Amino acid sequence: MNAPAHTGGTLFLVDASLYVFRAWHSMPNEFHDHEGWPTNAVHGFARFLLELMDRARPQNIAIAFDEALDSCFRNSFYPAYKANREPAPEELRRQFGHCRALCTALGLAVLSHSEYEADDLIGSALTSARAHGFRSVIVSADKDLSQLLGDFDEQWDFARGQRWGAAGVPERHGVHAHQIADYLALTGDAIDNIPGVPGIGAKTAAALLGHFGTLDALLQRVDEVPFLRLRGAAAAAARLREHREQALLCRRLTTIALDAPLGETSLHFARGRADAAILGSLCESLRFGPMTRRRLYDAAGLDFAASQLPS
Repeated sequence: MNAPAHTGGTLFLVDASLYVFRAWHSMPNEFHDHEGWPTNAVHGFARFLLELMDRARPQNIAIAFDEALDSCFRNSFYPAYKANREPAPEELRRQFGHCRALCTALGLAVLSHSEYEADDLIGSALTSARAHGFRSVIVSADKDLSQLLGDFDEQWDFARGQRWGAAGVPERHGVHAHQIADYLALTGDAIDNIPGVPGIGAKTAAALLGHFGTLDALLQRVDEVPFLRLRGAAAAAARLREHREQALLCRRLTTIALDAPLGETSLHFARGRADAAILGSLCESLRFGPMTRRRLYDAAGLDFAASQLPS
């Protein structure tokens, strides 16, 4: 589906959970709040956020968090969805709350919902903004999100410093952006506990979609598969016939929703005014050092020196 002409600004959409988890696993355990709880993930996420704000200078930005851990709408028709994941420990759950509070204090829009995942919120925000002439930059390394890319959009793997648009998706994943959901429905996704079609690997899935275009066309014309110049073509056709309904179910799981509730979107997530009082309180309770505090205040457009004066 072609995107409308890009006539507006740029909306940055951040897949926050990816960067919170990365900080949780990579930052040392030497950071603690005033109650003694770990804050390493918050410190790492704050550093990421500050670098992003410094490099991108976004005027329109939304930070999407995963709240639908076991209450996602996908669980209603596939209870095993993400059932292989261990629940987040309390030490990490608390830090997710701090990260959301930090974004709000900085005047950044926060997206979270009990039934929709961060991917769905990003997809819905991107679709809404696109209708008003905005292009979007998705800040995430997650290949699932590549299915959202239109003509003017980009995906940004911030940690690796790599950016690509829809035209760059085939080189990275072997299929076009609009084929990503079908591709994952065929191959499965072990991270999300999505089975896919047994025996259909990445190369076979890419070759099948390269020939048929869509999963629907592939299943409708499955009798043609044995005649393709494809290793194991006859076996692949048999598996597709046997697991047809499973493939369609998996596609429901891998397709990002574009109609999740977003709340107030009339300003397309224009940066709001920072809250100096809340930001100062967070800096105190999370025991941020003076350098991080100064950078946070600068990013928020607040006077750090004034904040240090006795009240």
